[in-house]
Amino acid sequence: MDTDSSTTTEPVDDAPVDVDGAPGALTDEERGARLTALTAIIELMRPAVQADGGDLALLSADVVTGVIEVQLQGACSSCAVSSSTLQGGVERILRDRLDWVTEVQGGVDESVDPFVSESMGRGGYVPSF
Repeated sequence: MDTDSSTTTEPVDDAPVDVDGAPGALTDEERGARLTALTAIIELMRPAVQADGGDLALLSADVVTGVIEVQLQGACSSCAVSSSTLQGGVERILRDRLDWVTEVQGGVDESVDPFVSESMGRGGYVPSF
């Protein structure tokens, strides 16, 4: 039997191990719980954004580092207050409710035609051209 420890894939002790092998990191269950909590909060925020003809999409989430990426869509693409929605709303709520969130990155879906975006909602329209 080979006892070379360099070929083992199991941790030496019972401490959780991160993808990079760092001890004390999250278990799969903890990662899943964080992602579930994040998704639930995003789903709670979406109706408020949808009420103005927009939407909120979770693009990526690194539950280990706490970096979350979201995108405002629909009428939010041409709304003058979309950056305030991201910073004062989405980021603030995520940081308040999830203590592991360290950074929220976001933007708007710029692939939407500004006139189509304008017709989707009641927000403050500012042409991007």
